[in-house]
Amino acid sequence: MIVERMKIPDVMLLKMRRYPDARGFFSETFSRRVLAEEAGIDCEFVQDNHSFSAMRGVVRGLHFQIPPVAQHKLVRVVRGAILDIAVDLRQRSPTYGQHVAKRIHAADWTQLFIPAGFAHGFCTLEPETEVLYKVSAYYAPAQERGIRWNDPQLGIEWPVAEGAAQLSDKDRALPLLAELPAFFRYGVAPTALEAAS
Repeated sequence: MIVERMKIPDVMLLKMRRYPDARGFFSETFSRRVLAEEAGIDCEFVQDNHSFSAMRGVVRGLHFQIPPVAQHKLVRVVRGAILDIAVDLRQRSPTYGQHVAKRIHAADWTQLFIPAGFAHGFCTLEPETEVLYKVSAYYAPAQERGIRWNDPQLGIEWPVAEGAAQLSDKDRALPLLAELPAFFRYGVAPTALEAAS
């Protein structure tokens, strides 16, 4: 596995190995042991989510869960492509309010690790895009939160115009970053699971 730390180092791009032959290829797409040994990511993923977006320009996010059920996420694209976004929500972090943006295409065979304490979202770059992601805590509607995708304070350069973006009504109504309580603090584990550092 190749590990690349992003401009916010707690967010990591992971490229898994593929073993091709005349029939196609084989790849071990998840190994807790390999993640711990090669990337320092040692957490238990308890739920897999699968998202299908029929159109280009679908925006999902920016979502997160608050403690005690904050989630680490391991995101990969199995069909199509996305611009994946992670926003640092950890109070007192040197990168608070900043974001990582990474294009992920199914053909690249990469995954993005997003630790708890970050809001996550993406925009589809191709129609019929499918995204799989593992999370380290079960979905908990009472602890689900988000921030508005087009908050000008975030400065995210989305690949779709505001009027053309396809969003849920729920996501359109999310608050701005400045309206958000301090759910996370830099240097303090937001869950019982340790975030990778």
